[in-house]
Amino acid sequence: MRFLSAIDTSASGMTAQRLRMDVIANNLANVSTTRTSQGGPYRRQMVIFEARVPQGRSFQEVLAGELDSGAGVRVKEIREDNSPFKRVYDPSHPDAGEDGYVSMPNVNVVSEMIDMISATRAYEANVTCLNATKSMATKALEIGR
Repeated sequence: MRFLSAIDTSASGMTAQRLRMDVIANNLANVSTTRTSQGGPYRRQMVIFEARVPQGRSFQEVLAGELDSGAGVRVKEIREDNSPFKRVYDPSHPDAGEDGYVSMPNVNVVSEMIDMISATRAYEANVTCLNATKSMATKALEIGR
């Protein structure tokens, strides 16, 4: 793997995990949002990643060790979670139905915190890889002195 390719791969992972953290923060910020511009409560969003395979190469070729610049990960899409909303009995809430139940967002705070820890660890792993690549390049340059 070439030097700049390794940096590019780590950078793509850091960028993807940063976006994942932004989406998680948005989910947590809207944990109590019962009314959106689309109507109804807020729907949890999820980030879907995919491999960023170099042009003209299949995934199998990349795994076989023929990795060129342009590899890494990218965000394929940000998808809404279609799981059902939580229903909470609160007849005094302005968005309560005739039966007194309010549809709350399908955001689970515990799951979001676990996802946040996972994204943080993945980001840190990419930073460690980037620093190791930088250190190896520095050591290689010192050999020429």
